[in-house]
Amino acid sequence: HVQLVESGGGSVQAGGSLRLSCVADGYSDRAYCLGWFRQAPGNEREGIAAVDDYGAISYADSVKGRFTISLGDTWNILYLQMNSLKLEDTAMYYCAAQRSQYCGNGWKHADEYRDWGQGTQVTVS
Repeated sequence: HVQLVESGGGSVQAGGSLRLSCVADGYSDRAYCLGWFRQAPGNEREGIAAVDDYGAISYADSVKGRFTISLGDTWNILYLQMNSLKLEDTAMYYCAAQRSQYCGNGWKHADEYRDWGQGTQVTVS
């Protein structure tokens, strides 16, 4: 049984920082593309960052330069460091995994990902 568990969300003032964590539990190997998505009420789920098994990293323009995706000391821990937070960053944040060593050009597409966490809320005021 595999699962993704996010943590680290909360409320923060504009300009502040948060670090989200995601533990990928039950995966037998590291051949996965791991991504962060977010969804605000009334909006579609948006891919914001991804990292693959080869260390290739991608960011959405909306977060580039402010957010950093990284892996922990073990490959199954994923982080999202969020700096200079803006009101429009308010959303539910999800980590996701797809069975592929490469994220590829489809990394932003939620349909590419098989496994999803339950989400952690980030509120910027």
